[in-house]
Amino acid sequence: MTTEMTMPRRGSGGVRVRTAVAAALLLSRLRPGRLRRVLARVSRGARPAGYEETLRVYEAVVAGSRRCAGWYGCLPRSIAIALVCRMSGVWPDWCAGVRGAPPFSAHAWVRAGGRTVGEQEPDDLRPLMTVTVGGGDGGDSGEGPGESGGGPGRGQGREASGGDGDGPGEDGRARRAGAGQ
Repeated sequence: MTTEMTMPRRGSGGVRVRTAVAAALLLSRLRPGRLRRVLARVSRGARPAGYEETLRVYEAVVAGSRRCAGWYGCLPRSIAIALVCRMSGVWPDWCAGVRGAPPFSAHAWVRAGGRTVGEQEPDDLRPLMTVTVGGGDGGDSGEGPGESGGGPGRGQGREASGGDGDGPGEDGRARRAGAGQ
């Protein structure tokens, strides 16, 4: 099988996809907590994305960016997919976590309609951070891949650990032992 047979056609993305990929490459440099907050803000006011629509966006992003199509392009790819969907008024669940089977590694992906979009082995993915429709954040849920990542009381724009992911303090600043006592 040749590369042309397995890879989507290049250049089918258009201006929206190229813009989203450029923004995703910049956003992928942010710390996890800040990235989560930015994506939660962007997702506000959106409707839940459908699986078929998100799959079409996935294919356009992979076709439009070699960097996003590669093995190590999962973070910018997932961000770009979410951003392109948001340009259409919808939002998939954006997830960052780990692969549960060897090779163990960090990974980012999107879910729509309760299904993981564009992943070969979705059962091996374990979300650690999820941004859902309306800016809700599943935080550090520890739940399986088929679950929402956020229980009652979640979705208030904070991680389950009580911080923002940038540091141990609630405001992102490190606290000193004995300070303020």
